[in-house]
Amino acid sequence: NNINAPQDHVIAACAKHKVAISAIETLQSGGTRVVMNNADDTARMAKVYGSKVITGTATRFPTRMGRQ
Repeated sequence: NNINAPQDHVIAACAKHKVAISAIETLQSGGTRVVMNNADDTARMAKVYGSKVITGTATRFPTRMGRQ
């Protein structure tokens, strides 16, 4: 899920709902990309965030530098 909320807010919300996070990162285009461990947890957090779920394209920061 890409969520229009700061990373610390997403971490707190997942903890509150007892949802484990597999991966999380701040998006370059704003918001947070979060991956849960299973589809049920993903659906639960999408429902929690409702309209804050980013449905369009979200830009991520590059994670690896190219070889030189």
